[in-house]
Amino acid sequence: MSSHVLDRRTLLSLMGLGSLWSLPSLGSAELVTISVGGQGLLYYLPLVIAQQLGYFEAEGLTVRIDDYPGGSQSLQALESGAADVCAGAYEHTLVAQQRGSVLRAFVVQGRAPQIALGVSSRWMPRYQTLADLRGRRVGVSSLGASTARAVQLMLLGDGLEADLVQLVGVGSGPDAMEALRTGRVHALCHADPLMSVLEDKGAVRIVRDLRDLRSSAQLYGGSMPSGTLYATQAFLRKNPAKAQALSNAMVRSLKWLQTAAPMDVLRAVPAPYLLGSRRAYLSAFEHMRTTISPDGLMPDDGPATALRALVRLNPALARSGIDLERSFTNEFVRQSRQRFHT
Repeated sequence: MSSHVLDRRTLLSLMGLGSLWSLPSLGSAELVTISVGGQGLLYYLPLVIAQQLGYFEAEGLTVRIDDYPGGSQSLQALESGAADVCAGAYEHTLVAQQRGSVLRAFVVQGRAPQIALGVSSRWMPRYQTLADLRGRRVGVSSLGASTARAVQLMLLGDGLEADLVQLVGVGSGPDAMEALRTGRVHALCHADPLMSVLEDKGAVRIVRDLRDLRSSAQLYGGSMPSGTLYATQAFLRKNPAKAQALSNAMVRSLKWLQTAAPMDVLRAVPAPYLLGSRRAYLSAFEHMRTTISPDGLMPDDGPATALRALVRLNPALARSGIDLERSFTNEFVRQSRQRFHT
């Protein structure tokens, strides 16, 4: 669990609650472990807000968040039993289904990839087109993560080969920044605030941007669900009360984010997540704010859009019999929306 917990006075102020409000006793709380790949990214802001503002505790949960370098590792943690739930890209449920593992997204955090591709100002000062990346090393959060697939789809979108570049897993935050600084990678495809901080410093030039709804729709041809909470079908079947409590906390967080002032977001987020630049973090939040799910529901065309993108990278998926209806459920979010009037 994150050690960056807000003090009680700040917490109550941000939540708009009076001093009589009290959290349930942690001694009676139900423990849930959530794996995530890069918790400090804006991609997972709804999860962070739910944790920082005490929404999980208010639902009677003690949530431990285990942070991994990237989404593929957090998926592995779920499949190995090290985590109960994963905060990760929806597309992972489809890839897992091809392997015979039934994972279901039950809360949607984002409705666009929230990713950008930037080339190093130092290592590629003469960059002009994506073709200039041929043979270059491009950093992604981890191999097999949504950042890696985004690079490949960008290349295909420009009529280039998906394997034009060498993908390198660099993690998130300071590790990714160091990989770019030292020349371990020549470009970086990642989420904010990382990309905005690097752009603000002049370290990268953004050449492809999927941090808004329009650019995402242009590349993917529809609504592309990004961050979700997903779990095994077995967990959801055996623990419906826990799943509902998680959904309640996340929908409450999403509702808060729809109207929160940027400075309130800044106050709620742990300082290390700002990567040393309050200005860049605020700019990044404002830029991607519309891509945050307003209600936690899966977009109607989201599953089909995600599958089309995966099929472009792996045509065999089209023949694998993936059942989109088994990859998500809106059941829990619908109950949460009634409770919080979203």
